[in-house]
Amino acid sequence: MSTKERLSRIDRSLSLKQPTLHVMLDNVHSSQNLSAIIRTCDAVGVLNIYYTSSTNESLRIHKTITQGAHRWTHRYRIKNNEKISFLEQKKSQGYQVVVSHLEEKAVSFREADYTRPILIVMGNEKDGVSKEVISQADKVIYIPMQGMVQSLNVSVATALILYEAQRQLENVRRYEKPQLTSEKREEIKSAWIYRDTIARRSKGEIALEFREELIDFDV
Repeated sequence: MSTKERLSRIDRSLSLKQPTLHVMLDNVHSSQNLSAIIRTCDAVGVLNIYYTSSTNESLRIHKTITQGAHRWTHRYRIKNNEKISFLEQKKSQGYQVVVSHLEEKAVSFREADYTRPILIVMGNEKDGVSKEVISQADKVIYIPMQGMVQSLNVSVATALILYEAQRQLENVRRYEKPQLTSEKREEIKSAWIYRDTIARRSKGEIALEFREELIDFDV
């Protein structure tokens, strides 16, 4: 793929990103699941992914699973002792905190309004979402199931929810017009070009043709 074609794909990707659709994983254990979720997030236009880990350490990204999607999304690890303040911050910014968890007051995931700013919180593979995070939920959702087993793999569950979000956003034509400002798209593009160029050069795919200043993204 030529540099011109790659830049065109980056521009298109940024024009489809949905900056008010965020995902958070609470105490995720599996780096494979995290990697699969990153790939789905990129597919539906999620830009920001947050996670906490049980060990309070960053999880490995499996490039064979993400297929490069980790380069086109932003992920942030939240310290365990800061996740409640993080959720409170998001709510103060106008985000609804929607938690996926099976409990009596939960409603079908299709009943959530994904066209409003939203942080979708998914639990870990064993225990689900922690009680302290559930206490911050504006809405609790679940995926209806008719079988003997009442849970799905977290990466599969996240995919189902995100594609419902995509459906709703398509219905209101949110993908037809860039949701990021032109200034923000150019800022992110510069960082992506730099990282992509370095990554491809390290593999021997291209020579270093240009260099941009790497931009740090704050939570």
